[in-house]
Amino acid sequence: MEGKQIGEIFNYFEKVGVIALELTDKLNVGDTIRIVGGDKDFTEVVDSIQIDGKNVTSAKKGDQVGIKISEKVHKGYRVYKVK
Repeated sequence: MEGKQIGEIFNYFEKVGVIALELTDKLNVGDTIRIVGGDKDFTEVVDSIQIDGKNVTSAKKGDQVGIKISEKVHKGYRVYKVK
């Protein structure tokens, strides 16, 4: 399960379980993402996307977004969109 890389985590907010990344491709609510880094390699369905604290249903290349995830991650982990 490869997928296309859509960004790299530049911040992780542990208290709320949210990653921050700048997208290199579009992303929609309902898409499946794969996060890879360190000893982590897992997939999640995107339940919500936020831009500047506002919920959106989609984001485009260049947008800086926040996405809630279920596992702890670190800055620098890669994010892929799974087909």
